[in-house]
Amino acid sequence: MNFKINWDALGIAASVACAIHCAVLPLLLSSLPLLGVEIIDNVGFEYFMIGVAFLIGAYSLYHGWRKHHHSFTPILVFSAGFALLFAKQVWHEWQLWFLIPAVLLIVTAHFINYRSCRVHNHAHKEDCKH
Repeated sequence: MNFKINWDALGIAASVACAIHCAVLPLLLSSLPLLGVEIIDNVGFEYFMIGVAFLIGAYSLYHGWRKHHHSFTPILVFSAGFALLFAKQVWHEWQLWFLIPAVLLIVTAHFINYRSCRVHNHAHKEDCKH
């Protein structure tokens, strides 16, 4: 049985999970601080989620770029999305204005990468090993 991980699908899922965490959790679980649980405005947890999404996304986009399409478009779109995610962490009063386009850009980058990988089964360039 040959099992392959679809890194773009995993990256999209991580981005959507981050968006759900950032948008829904404060609305539904605003009573957690009364119970002593501080996950809503926990800076460490926020950076952890951003880091996980970045690592999965960066690996996915690198794999697509190196093995399939050699296009920088997904990487540029992904970078713009993560710049907005970090801006959200810096300017908290504007976080929803940064979060929505950040998630859309990150998901779009994975979608572009996914489509480009399917169009170019394998791109032969000077860095190919065969």
